[in-house]
Amino acid sequence: MADDIELLSINTIRTLSIDAVQKANSGHPGTPMGMAPVVYALWQRHLRFDPAAPAWPNRDRFVLSAGHASMLLYSILFLTKVREVDERDEPTGRAAVTLDDIENFRQLDSKTPGHPEYRHTTGIETTTGPLGQGCGNSVGMAMAALWQARTFNRPGLTLFDYRVYALCGDGDMMEGVSSEAASLAGHLKLANLCWIYDSNRISIEGSTELALSEDVAARFQAYGWNVLRVSDANNIASVDGALQDFERATDRPTLIIVTSHIGYGAPHRQDTKEAHGEALGEDEVRGAKRFYGWPEDAKFLVPPGVPEHFAQGIGARGAKVRHAWTDVLARYRKEHPDLAGSLDCMVGGDLPEGWDRDIPSFPADAKGTATRDSSGKVLNAIAPRLPWLIGGAADLAPSTKTDLKFDGAGQFEPGRIGRNLHFGVREHAMGAIVNGLVVSKLRAYGSTFLIFSDYMKAPIRLSALMRIPSLWIFTHDSIGLGEDGPTHQPIEQLLSLRAVPGMIVLRPCDANEVAEAWRVIATLKRQPVSLVLSRQALPTLDRTKYAAASGLARGAYVLADPPSGKPDVILIGTGSEIQLCVAAHDNLTKDGVKCRVVSMPSWELFDRQDNAYRESVLPSAIIARVTVEASASIGWERYAGLTGACIGMHSFGASAPIKDVLKKFGFTPEKVEAAARDQLALAKHSRPVEKS
Repeated sequence: MADDIELLSINTIRTLSIDAVQKANSGHPGTPMGMAPVVYALWQRHLRFDPAAPAWPNRDRFVLSAGHASMLLYSILFLTKVREVDERDEPTGRAAVTLDDIENFRQLDSKTPGHPEYRHTTGIETTTGPLGQGCGNSVGMAMAALWQARTFNRPGLTLFDYRVYALCGDGDMMEGVSSEAASLAGHLKLANLCWIYDSNRISIEGSTELALSEDVAARFQAYGWNVLRVSDANNIASVDGALQDFERATDRPTLIIVTSHIGYGAPHRQDTKEAHGEALGEDEVRGAKRFYGWPEDAKFLVPPGVPEHFAQGIGARGAKVRHAWTDVLARYRKEHPDLAGSLDCMVGGDLPEGWDRDIPSFPADAKGTATRDSSGKVLNAIAPRLPWLIGGAADLAPSTKTDLKFDGAGQFEPGRIGRNLHFGVREHAMGAIVNGLVVSKLRAYGSTFLIFSDYMKAPIRLSALMRIPSLWIFTHDSIGLGEDGPTHQPIEQLLSLRAVPGMIVLRPCDANEVAEAWRVIATLKRQPVSLVLSRQALPTLDRTKYAAASGLARGAYVLADPPSGKPDVILIGTGSEIQLCVAAHDNLTKDGVKCRVVSMPSWELFDRQDNAYRESVLPSAIIARVTVEASASIGWERYAGLTGACIGMHSFGASAPIKDVLKKFGFTPEKVEAAARDQLALAKHSRPVEKS
């Protein structure tokens, strides 16, 4: 059991959490009360983490997947005196979490929001809250550690050997994403990964017996995990022993099942309040403090000796380990300067010199190629010069063209650490794992068909919330799938992706726009990207006749204009539908109609341009406009205008050869041309009559 100063420190974690939740009248006090001894043992005795340098690359990672227990993490960040860093991981000189921050738990603009948020508060390794996501992130972090070790470590010079810990609860265990991630972690034998499962048997509806009766230990043993048990969360020696057993494991990940009781007594009443995120109430708070031997009326009390105790433990140990690592890095820089330069680029999110010199330029080709194919060629041209670009697909790499084929790329498999990741048919876990890789400083991508982005909505959204450059590659982007039919033909998915704040969606129209899309993608540091590609071949435009594809970087650009004079009608499209706009433009031009074609691969990039550029592309005086996209048309009104025409999908697709499907739903040059002529007629009748 804990000695006096340890028990005092544990109870300080508990009471800070209780007081913060009570003052906010919102939050979850039970898990911090129940798991404080476990977190204390992990941080004080095991975690290789320097509070003075919380962005140190080889630090152990702690993920609070049970993000509703955020006060548990805020309390330990405060008591261990973690120092704040800015967005470039440079120290600011301030504390990451102050006592004032704890007193302002869940208040506007505080450093202590209801669930932990990456980069909002230093010491938060990833944004958690949606249950199971942190579990998936931790698998990505553990994979990143192994990849970084294989890539950078040299004999006698170990730069990467960090471990990853995730604290999860019953809710995490019930979410499917954690099962997917655990299955893959077991398959990959990630021995540097430890999940600590707080088995308190409570969920919002009551006892987990309402919906969960499986043997979790047996399930994880079947996944190939090392499963350990701690029968009482308050038994520090038992927790310590289990963590030591994990550290000795070399061939598989570890699950430590810890039995805890939410609250301090009166289990049913405490459990119900915890599950619903309620403060205990003043009487219950006094009762809890009385149970802990704490002054009942004291609020936000930090007894003398507690901060010093943490400083002598994790503070001193973390500083020693970090300084030793810094000494190794100094030797490493002298002996391996090129690798050290790559390390600096990876950690800083910078691009190495010449990273884009092998990006191909594609000649005009009426038959063309699918943009998924040209993307695969560009990816394989970039990746050899960007060594920390890694990724894979949810069992679809041969179809999404995301496999890395150059010499040395290799496979990420048990005992082999390459750059091709195999997620299996686990889209949800793939998304969470990719985010874990990215917060570990790798540039990672995950790929599947666009329709299956629905399986990934949570991690896609979180990548934008965290402002990290996760790369989502989606192919099979429209009803152009043809025979696969409406179950596989995306309709609302583009709209869904564009609705995510901070997400950049790129839907290139040909091979050269694909190349330019990758140039944009590689430079991003704070935004995720959804790259949306076709299965069917698309013509490679003759760029001596049409505008250069470099216009993609501005989101939209004038692809074709009338031979002379200002345009009277504008056709706007993306992706595979640009060829329809170009064909309609050519027909209209032959008839003397002054027509402009605008390629708009990215709404988001276009909207960030200045007013002058946007006006030059879409002059407000030209109201005759047609937008064309084989997707839900909602949102295109902003570019078509109040009277413009939006050619899009208003139903699900159909199973048939591609030409028949496109014709059925009106995606033909003739339909686009007819819409343009209707717009011209409407605009003519809408013009005010000039007075003589």
